[in-house]
Amino acid sequence: MTTVQPTADPLVAPFDFAARRARLWEALDERGVDVLFLPADQSDFEWVTGVPRRAPSFGNIAYTNHWISGAFVAPGEMPLFVLTRHFQEFDLPDGVDGEVVTAIETDDGREVFRSAFDQYRSRRVAVSGPPRAEACEHEGGAGERIAVTGRTWSEVVVELRAHRPEADLVIADDILSGLRAIKDPQEIALMRASAAVVDRVMAEVAPHVVPGITEIELASEVDLQMRRHGSSGASFDTGVWGMGPALTRDASVRVSTDALAAGTGVSFDFGAITRGYCSDFGRTVHIGDPSEEYERVHEVVMAAQEAGRRTAVPGATGGDVHRAAREVIDDAGYGDWFRHRVGHCIGLDVHELPFLSAEDETPLAPGMLFTIEPSVFWPGRVGVRVEDVFLMTESGAVSINDHHRDLIAN
Repeated sequence: MTTVQPTADPLVAPFDFAARRARLWEALDERGVDVLFLPADQSDFEWVTGVPRRAPSFGNIAYTNHWISGAFVAPGEMPLFVLTRHFQEFDLPDGVDGEVVTAIETDDGREVFRSAFDQYRSRRVAVSGPPRAEACEHEGGAGERIAVTGRTWSEVVVELRAHRPEADLVIADDILSGLRAIKDPQEIALMRASAAVVDRVMAEVAPHVVPGITEIELASEVDLQMRRHGSSGASFDTGVWGMGPALTRDASVRVSTDALAAGTGVSFDFGAITRGYCSDFGRTVHIGDPSEEYERVHEVVMAAQEAGRRTAVPGATGGDVHRAAREVIDDAGYGDWFRHRVGHCIGLDVHELPFLSAEDETPLAPGMLFTIEPSVFWPGRVGVRVEDVFLMTESGAVSINDHHRDLIAN
């Protein structure tokens, strides 16, 4: 069978899904995992199989037996897809690598799921021998070790527990995030393309930040321009919010219908999608002549990002980068108003591990992509943010965004 590829892009070579599977097989074998289940609505499924996941929606969309849709993966075995008829009809490309079991609406989804699991387990035992837990008697030796992801539907977990009560059921997120953290050249190329989209969009939207326009109008223009520049959608809900001496607002309000006035700093937070890969970007545009404090805060926030970038070298941790950026803002007297982590890794998901936050001591390595996004948000006074995606190289972090970081005032 041929390997499924996303829509052709002349600038990006095809993904090597066989190599990805081989790395996953090795990691599962090292952890003694006999079978892994990947839900079809998660990015891990797409990364392993090449089958694109649907973009999530605000309101939950579901079909009969929807929870069974996914793929079983075992060391040395091609995936076994278990899918609803709706998924198989409308979301599964031709030529997938692996066998497909389909449940129609009148099927008992639990029976289909159990039968598929037993079929896959039998095939693995025939090829590779008994489950490692039975052969090695580790972890009690009661049965096989089955892994799921942290966002697997609860129906899957309940069904696996009921069907294989003696199995060791574990979470595989650390295995998968470890494999996905280092991006291959094709992934980096797509991330650069996604970053280029938001750079162009910011350049086009910034001149529209003038008195009388609303945040919702600006957010709508951002989303429209991302589509026009080739994005398949927004990688998360676009945020546009004004802050200044005349504005007090709850931090949970990302977009309002209020008209913006002179003296307001308007912050943007948005991202594009290129063949499944996400960007995440931010700037602040001031309406009218900025105050001395706004200019000072803008300078502090840019200096904080640069301090984080300089600290981000191979072997440094996400916590190191966070602390370096925070120190700049703390020293300037605005530490109480820098109220979040400084960044996160990014790829098929907007937020991927490791995080660039105080508690994360994961060493950063070449090939990782992550944001550095310090801010000062002081309601009723001043607000400034900056966000770019950086690629870790052998010599340090390099921004893949090209949009300038100069103060913008209209």
